[in-house]
Amino acid sequence: MSTKDTTFIYCDGSSRGNPGPAAIGVSFQNNDGIEFFFLSEKIGTATNNVAEWQALYRGMEEAIKQNLQKIRFRLDSELVVKQMKGEYKVKNKDLLVFKNKCESLKTSFQNFEIQYVPREQNTRADQLANLAQDAKD
Repeated sequence: MSTKDTTFIYCDGSSRGNPGPAAIGVSFQNNDGIEFFFLSEKIGTATNNVAEWQALYRGMEEAIKQNLQKIRFRLDSELVVKQMKGEYKVKNKDLLVFKNKCESLKTSFQNFEIQYVPREQNTRADQLANLAQDAKD
């Protein structure tokens, strides 16, 4: 897939406690690495894995709203990436709900790619999740 007209979407979820107060960060970037949209949201009490899945799901929802057709998701959650690719089974029923939702949204895109990246390559999404965590209600 050519990177022209491709949107890179970096996603991260965080939970302080497992479960605990949780938040997500999602950064939409063009192929030059310029951010043109972001999400930074509290999601209530959740586990870290639920927060990671929620970040992916919200990123997918927003990409659909913006009519983005060629997307490459980048996450530092190896679990979510491998579950989404079908390399790992989803045994937890809460995570399976998100997997099924994300699978149904995937068909909205002309090109969909998801890739694991090391945490150091996902700093903006992590920063956005932490901003939401630290925000006063």
